[in-house]
Amino acid sequence: MPYLIISTIFFIAGVIIIYWLHDQYHLDIVVESAPAPADAPLVSICVPARDEEKNIQACVEAILAQTYTNFELIVLDDRSTDSTPQILESLAEVFNLRKAFLQIIHGSDLPSGWAGKPHALYQASAACGERSDWLCFVDADTFLAPDALSSCYAKAVETGADLFTIMTKQITGTFWEKVVMPLVLTALSVGFSPRKVNDPTRRDAVANGQFILIKRTVYNAIGGHERVKDQIVEDKAISEQVKWSGYRLIVADGMKVASTRMYTSLPKMWEGWTKNIYLGLRDHPAMLMLGAFGAFLSLAAALFLPAWPLLGLFWLLHGGGWMAVVLIVESLVLWGELIYARAEVAHKMNIPRWYALTTPLGAAVFAAMMLTSAWKVLSGQGVTWRGRTYTPR
Repeated sequence: MPYLIISTIFFIAGVIIIYWLHDQYHLDIVVESAPAPADAPLVSICVPARDEEKNIQACVEAILAQTYTNFELIVLDDRSTDSTPQILESLAEVFNLRKAFLQIIHGSDLPSGWAGKPHALYQASAACGERSDWLCFVDADTFLAPDALSSCYAKAVETGADLFTIMTKQITGTFWEKVVMPLVLTALSVGFSPRKVNDPTRRDAVANGQFILIKRTVYNAIGGHERVKDQIVEDKAISEQVKWSGYRLIVADGMKVASTRMYTSLPKMWEGWTKNIYLGLRDHPAMLMLGAFGAFLSLAAALFLPAWPLLGLFWLLHGGGWMAVVLIVESLVLWGELIYARAEVAHKMNIPRWYALTTPLGAAVFAAMMLTSAWKVLSGQGVTWRGRTYTPR
């Protein structure tokens, strides 16, 4: 009987937790295709690029193909060590012959007290035309549909946004991307609920640096990227400055108009996400508890859930009777709920539903990321990102 009671407690808790985890990602505002306005204000698009030889050409070409007509594009080569500068120069030669508004800037050395991306965006925004009404920050691994800028601008105006950001469609090419990325994005939805972010009465604030559209006057009023110059997760820091200063922050579903390929291998994902988790835990010590809870849930999914029905079967074969049958049924029902929920997440990300069966494997990797990041915080170690090492402040 004690085994059955424990199993039932875990079953009820598991059902509640799985439902709760998958009921946080409410992107109520959706960017739909919209034509460019007749009186389109000037938008300055800034793209920081550091060692982006695999993405930069597709990114730039997609931006320059926008149906929104009144924009300029500034690409900041952040001292790349690969062929990014050469690719940019070739693009400039081609597109400037077509009278496209493309400006290439070669970034300066990183000053003391600055993080890499804020400094790159600071330089790019400083080069924007004085007439621009909006600034648009786009990551080099993000690819816009032709109507992306016009559609996002229309939705920003409709919602009264001072800073408008979108969640982009995530491109997952390799096995490990399909296994790990859906779990990471689910975890992010728990930490940063879109409904809370869009509620002006709450302090919750987050932005997706892959695409941020912000009024020039608001950007200047909060001090721009110089205000957050030491922040590695500069997009979240900018969103906090905007919202906490009383301006309107909106996060929307932009998966119909933009896509991103964040990482292309397990080592790159490991470096990127342990860095992000580390910074979140470091800057918000209270998040250590949430991180520990997330690691526990991940380990439970990776280790305990697969063993649960096997334990029930072992008990049944050794005289467990009807109680062992109940335990097996509870474990299989919980498994069914989890697999269904993960299959739905995979489907929304254009990943085959069967990848839901890899949940224990993905959960093990995610738990390892969480625990590694927590250890780096507690031990005072730093993290390395794009050749730069960041240590605790």
